[in-house]
Amino acid sequence: MFISSRRLRRCQLLQVLATCFFVSFMLMWVQDDNDVINHIKSYSYRYLINKYDFVNYSLTIVRDKSDDSKNFKYLINNEDKCENKNLLLLLFVKTSPENRRRRDAIRSTWGNEEYIRTQYAANIKVVFALGVDKDPVTRSLQQGQLDLENQVYKDLIQQEFQDTFHNLTLKFLLQFGWVNAYCPNAKFIMTADDDIFIHTPNLVSYLNAMDSLGVQDFWIGRVHRGSPPVRNKLSKYYVPYEMYQWSSYPDYTAGAAYVVSQDVAAKVYEASQTLNTSLYIDDVFMGICANKMRVVPQYHLFFSGEGKAPYHQCIYNRMMTSHGHTDDIHYLWRQATDPKVKDLASGFWGDLYCKIVNMVLLCRILFADTYPCSAAWS
Repeated sequence: MFISSRRLRRCQLLQVLATCFFVSFMLMWVQDDNDVINHIKSYSYRYLINKYDFVNYSLTIVRDKSDDSKNFKYLINNEDKCENKNLLLLLFVKTSPENRRRRDAIRSTWGNEEYIRTQYAANIKVVFALGVDKDPVTRSLQQGQLDLENQVYKDLIQQEFQDTFHNLTLKFLLQFGWVNAYCPNAKFIMTADDDIFIHTPNLVSYLNAMDSLGVQDFWIGRVHRGSPPVRNKLSKYYVPYEMYQWSSYPDYTAGAAYVVSQDVAAKVYEASQTLNTSLYIDDVFMGICANKMRVVPQYHLFFSGEGKAPYHQCIYNRMMTSHGHTDDIHYLWRQATDPKVKDLASGFWGDLYCKIVNMVLLCRILFADTYPCSAAWS
């Protein structure tokens, strides 16, 4: 009996899908503290189910609009920070009250607004988002110091919630709420940790190009796809079923650093007002907000993973962010902004040289997670 190739392919596809669903169902009965099993379940969920529209609604948990428990008052605010109408980038740095040294280092390097304006003809604003120390005595001492710091730099945005890991979503809400209220004119919004190095000249050049294209639904960073919730109670990232019951998170960018366009910031803020904010992993919460608004993250090869980027001019030429910098930020800023960096990588031979160097630096099996091997060829 003759069977058409189209029908055969259809049958094979149905068999594969049925097998995947069966395997996924069986894995639900396996212990949940096994990382391999969790990732198999997560990828099965993400690629076989999560693409359907109904999942967008199932991820939404309506919050009681009469609940004002998450509306914290401002202790420090700089409402006129974004008064410049031609603002390319608002850069929110997530910091803690005690991290004054990190803030000063950022102000004098990649967060130097005047340097970026004069050297690269771009208007950016850098502000620091923070809460308060959980210890009342320490909080009282720190508050006076923060007030004096803000009198000098006028760049702190502080609300009265405890500045802890489990309140990161509150810091997320602070940022997008502040953007909505006080900085709707910024073309792009970036959020970053205070131990991140940002190559602002490269970033500004890239965002200017995106702006000239009139991009919308723009969201770039280090994308995590098909990530499972951590069910190990000993992990600080532990998420119980009561908080999030599904096997996979929506796609999201690592909270260490990502950039969105103004329209995405507005959509995310709107979504955040109808979601349960008890999920304390802020980058995942961002992914849930964006998923509801049908915004998809884009993977940028030069947004760093967990490790530091290699110290080399060929890396600096394309670098956007690098993670884990506290004591070497001044050194890295001097090296990365040296005019010789662009000269080295220019022309055919310079480009070829840097491709070879980057391949050697990035394509290592045991190398710390920074940029993927594919970045060497971009």
